[in-house]
Amino acid sequence: MTRCSPRTVLHRAAGSLAAAGLLAAASLAGAAAPAQAVDTPVFTFGGPAETALHPYPESGKPKSSRVGITLDNPSEDEENGGFDGDFTLTFDLSGVAGVADVKIDGEASPDCEITGTKAVCEDWGIRPGSQSAADFVVTAADGSENGDTGTITVTGRADGATFTPFTTRLTVGGPDLVMERLPFRTELTPGEKQQAPITFANRGTRDADGVLLTLRYSRGLDIPQRYSNCEYSVDDPDLPDFGWTTALCSVEGAFEAGATYTLATPLTLEATERAYYDTFLYGIHENSAAQRTALRAGAPSERGSGGVLKAVPAKKGAAARSTDLTPGDNQQEADFRTENTADFVAYGDDVAGPEGSTVKADIGFRNEGPAWIGHIRSGEDVATVDFTVPQGASVTSKPERCRAVTADGKYREDQKSPAPRYFCNTSMTVRDGAGLDLPFELRVDKAMVGASGAVTVRGTFLKNPKLPFDPEPANNTAYLILNGEGDGSDSGGATEGGDGGSGEPSTPPTSAPDPEESPSGTSGSSSSGGSSAGTAGGSGGGLASTGSVALIASGTAAAALAAGLVLFTAARRRAARHS
Repeated sequence: MTRCSPRTVLHRAAGSLAAAGLLAAASLAGAAAPAQAVDTPVFTFGGPAETALHPYPESGKPKSSRVGITLDNPSEDEENGGFDGDFTLTFDLSGVAGVADVKIDGEASPDCEITGTKAVCEDWGIRPGSQSAADFVVTAADGSENGDTGTITVTGRADGATFTPFTTRLTVGGPDLVMERLPFRTELTPGEKQQAPITFANRGTRDADGVLLTLRYSRGLDIPQRYSNCEYSVDDPDLPDFGWTTALCSVEGAFEAGATYTLATPLTLEATERAYYDTFLYGIHENSAAQRTALRAGAPSERGSGGVLKAVPAKKGAAARSTDLTPGDNQQEADFRTENTADFVAYGDDVAGPEGSTVKADIGFRNEGPAWIGHIRSGEDVATVDFTVPQGASVTSKPERCRAVTADGKYREDQKSPAPRYFCNTSMTVRDGAGLDLPFELRVDKAMVGASGAVTVRGTFLKNPKLPFDPEPANNTAYLILNGEGDGSDSGGATEGGDGGSGEPSTPPTSAPDPEESPSGTSGSSSSGGSSAGTAGGSGGGLASTGSVALIASGTAAAALAAGLVLFTAARRRAARHS
């Protein structure tokens, strides 16, 4: 979310020049074409529907809450969809007189001022998207009582624009749901189960009318129960590669202020065969349509078919709905480390072409499991594909995530011209059955028989290339063979340093593993999402910069290659690599 730009002389000058330019253009074009109507932009406000205030204390200073109001420009045109002009926002505070004291966060809202029962903010320019309009610090007013409530109304005004009014409510007191932290075992083995007796309290001043229990767990964890009052979704649309499962459970009842509740039957949390680094989030909120919509985050869901999830002791009776006094303590988190492995298998390719031609090659690796690997907390890339270009060829097209380096793996300023070596980082997650597929295009500069370049999946640091979770480093290296002899099936054997330290020869594939034959039993053509910034810099260690090469000595063979008469059958290419 971006903030409205402050009012400055530069902004005004830019606006005046733009306006003058438009007027001049209009005067020149007026005689040639009739004037066309311009749609008036409509801007909307956003913010919390309701904010709970801590009751005014008998002694000491009252606790404050914050209310942030946003301004939304719905235009999707980043270059031309902005509004260039002055605007004024007015906040009518008369509705909360005697209920709340309202102050402006001067640092966050420098162009706002409160006079009497009105706050006025003036600014210039509204860019496409959502931006902060004003931030307020609010406390319960001296003399206010539990349950007192009032509203703040927001309106806007600008020449050539329309603003949709917005109202937000302030209420003194309310429930304060607090999730208790559970003493989980965090060092696990695949298949291990433990109980999760979710426990929460209402430490507020009013009862909560029903609660919404939120359970979110990453790909390696599972809660086998599927309750009928819970809706389940897989994969957060904002984080599609984490493999999150989210359960939103609507639990009925009046949850009294000052009371503590637990589930009638504890949940079961299981570390699956995919588990490695995983996270479990469990939270509690008062149940409402707005809260459910916010926590769904747009993900499709389906309701469970099991029994009803209940919390005890649940008292009968109605309770006034409100909002949480301290939302920061509504959720707890737990991280787990499961003793497990993931086999990353590199694959290369066999390609052929005459001198001067361009060939396409697909290289990469596949995670044969059983574990998924996700660095959810640190956000670090899981691995790097280290590709050495075969002699006699130069790269003309590479994936965006790949960066050019020198032959010994050092930083290279020039990222546009062909390089002898490329580092391609994954993102922070690599699912079981997925991996990283990297399409390259190479120009055949010089005809050579059996030129090869190593394709190695390794750790992100050259000086520490081992993958700590991978039990079979011998298959971490494969080869891209250019104009080879035969079908490449006998091209195994890692280059120096490419065996991951095992000292054993490898026979890696020269095409992507078939998902139908994958031990994980799942397919997946992508790694884990968008590319991330390269972090595999440094020097030392790593692979030899070139593979084995044999120059064509026979003029006949060279002529045949030049004429395109020598053809080689490329290795099988799975359609999943292009999906």
